[in-house]
Amino acid sequence: MTYEYGHPENTFEDLADDAIQVLDAYKVDKAHIVGMSMGGIITQIVALKHPNRVLTISLIMTSNFNSSLPKKDSKVTEALGGLKIKNWQNKDEVVECFIKKSKILIGSKHVFDEEKIRRLNEEEFDRASNLQSMENHEFIRGLGLYLFRTSEINAPTLIIHGTEDPIIPYEHGVHLSKIIPNAILVTLDGTGHELHYNDWDEIINAISKHAGNL
Repeated sequence: MTYEYGHPENTFEDLADDAIQVLDAYKVDKAHIVGMSMGGIITQIVALKHPNRVLTISLIMTSNFNSSLPKKDSKVTEALGGLKIKNWQNKDEVVECFIKKSKILIGSKHVFDEEKIRRLNEEEFDRASNLQSMENHEFIRGLGLYLFRTSEINAPTLIIHGTEDPIIPYEHGVHLSKIIPNAILVTLDGTGHELHYNDWDEIINAISKHAGNL
């Protein structure tokens, strides 16, 4: 199910409840919850609203958006704002735009594999029924009801953040690691707001170790 662009009918709390309903459907009592970017916001809400369903949480490239933290890089905002898709049914136009976005977000550590990114975006275009709706996360409301309570999270918490994240600056990850009791911070030097495949081993090993410590 998707909503038309600009008109999502769900809230962040709805999305957190959806995650719990997935656990219910599979008869899973407790789980290790991992979320990146907006998924990290949802993970925080899950940990606060449904603490009895959480074993550990891992928060990747995310934030509680404390007002004292630095904002998104203005040059990045301008660059992304200039990438407009006129026809979402035009595969070539959509894929080229997504490639340009990935180049902006990747960071300096890794070589940009354009052909690999192109294949992934072509597959995404072919799979999606309403691709533009993926941008509805900009319009979802309700995160403020929970994120001022981030320091109340009592689940074992892992923070993973890139030092060159242009969307959610690295300081946001550092902040989470300080306000969530006993949180562990894993720093990805030179990594942007992308899960680059050369970082997968470090990310997977960190999450596996974190979950295995219980």
